[in-house]
Amino acid sequence: MDMGKMHRKAVESLYSGICTVYEHRKVKDAGTKLTGFEDILVLENQPCRLSFERINAAVQGESAAAVSQAIKLFLSPEIVIKPGSKITVTQNGVTADYTSSGVPAVYQSHQEIILELEEERA
Repeated sequence: MDMGKMHRKAVESLYSGICTVYEHRKVKDAGTKLTGFEDILVLENQPCRLSFERINAAVQGESAAAVSQAIKLFLSPEIVIKPGSKITVTQNGVTADYTSSGVPAVYQSHQEIILELEEERA
């Protein structure tokens, strides 16, 4: 087995979650001829892994550092997820909705997508 396949197998062995992906698309109602937006299912039950990283950002002149969290999704490199997609991830018995914040970093063995916790849509 070549090193690329071995690395991919090692990364995929860490996948402990599954994700479902929706794209927010324009949809035209055939009856009313009106155009609206809907979340359209594009991928379901895809193995993945969420990673959470604390980021401490000290701002000069402030006595306390701001703390934020980076959320990263790891999944197979062949999957295409458009920026702005809604991604529902279940991992370790917890399900949450996220939005993808940009273009993924794609490697031979996996891809990484920075996520943001989705705010409720009005």
